[in-house]
Amino acid sequence: MKITTIVAMALCLGLAAPAFADGSHSHSHSGDKILRADGHAPIGVMGDHRHAAGKIMFSYRFMRMNMEGNRIGTTDVSPLQIATPVPNRFFGQPLQPPTLRVVPTEMTMDMHMFGAMYAPNNRVTLMAMLPYITKEMDHLTFAGPAGPGVLGGFRTKSEGFGDVKVSALIGLWEGQNSSVHANLGLSLPTGSTSETDDILTPLNTRPTVRLPYAMQLGSGTYDVLPGITFMGRSGNLGYGAQLTGVFRLGSDNGYTLGNEVKANVWGSVQPAPWISLSGRLEAMSLDDISGIDPFIRGPVQTADPNNYGGDIVTAYLGVNTIVQSGALRGHRFAVEFGMPVYQDLNGPQMKRDWTLIAGWQKAF
Repeated sequence: MKITTIVAMALCLGLAAPAFADGSHSHSHSGDKILRADGHAPIGVMGDHRHAAGKIMFSYRFMRMNMEGNRIGTTDVSPLQIATPVPNRFFGQPLQPPTLRVVPTEMTMDMHMFGAMYAPNNRVTLMAMLPYITKEMDHLTFAGPAGPGVLGGFRTKSEGFGDVKVSALIGLWEGQNSSVHANLGLSLPTGSTSETDDILTPLNTRPTVRLPYAMQLGSGTYDVLPGITFMGRSGNLGYGAQLTGVFRLGSDNGYTLGNEVKANVWGSVQPAPWISLSGRLEAMSLDDISGIDPFIRGPVQTADPNNYGGDIVTAYLGVNTIVQSGALRGHRFAVEFGMPVYQDLNGPQMKRDWTLIAGWQKAF
């Protein structure tokens, strides 16, 4: 938790500061009648705003995350540098070679996120989100128990609904052009943790096996989702910060995914009410996996629970728009593109390459 511990301390101070700077209690900017593109955070930030009593909002987000290449710590490594020297934790079990012989080379994850929000009163907004996920991972298989020879490649795929998330956004403070609210949520284990597919082994066989943790669709556990969010505006400049966590309860199939802490800070400029341009910095720290699924094993890095987690900082640029008139008045359309600027991974592990997020929102 090296990165986010530092960022979290700074954010806590920043989030608390408005309460001492302004004692007024006027409406939150989320309830303004003027249609402003900067009324919401960048599209990649979840649970960023509340609504006035009785309001309902529906949303849809599409996210594609691309991963390519591998890293140990902060050092890039080639497939051969993984397949030749890195020990296989399952060595000694039947048909398990002494080193890793299967190396992932590229992965894509597409997520369709369907969301709904409802405000029973001016202080509390309820939110639910349902993801549909598609994951694909390409691999190289090295022949036999040792040596540099490549036997061939293969792709695995998993697809289906992920974990449903429900939460409440509770107002803590409101100023003239800024607000602070708490994020209190729960992730429900609705996503599958038993996905299977065919693989190519170093012995040139093609069995059907349970896919590694990274290819499963859910966490398998109930997860607590706490957070705190600050949003503010000064003229045509918008800004905000959010600190969130994911804390796992219990275990599934003998393991528990790592806890997560994430900090976001962003700013935006609005040249006209219908459009704003944003920049965002996200720092995430993720623990490795505790325990092990007895059905996930093999000479591949993704089967080892220790090869998960690390610290990642990603920079995003975005465009937010809101239609001002006509049949689509009030419809929001936004997009963000992000690339990592720092990755320190518990490896060997695939590194992030880029992320694209696009979405639609409409309040009624």
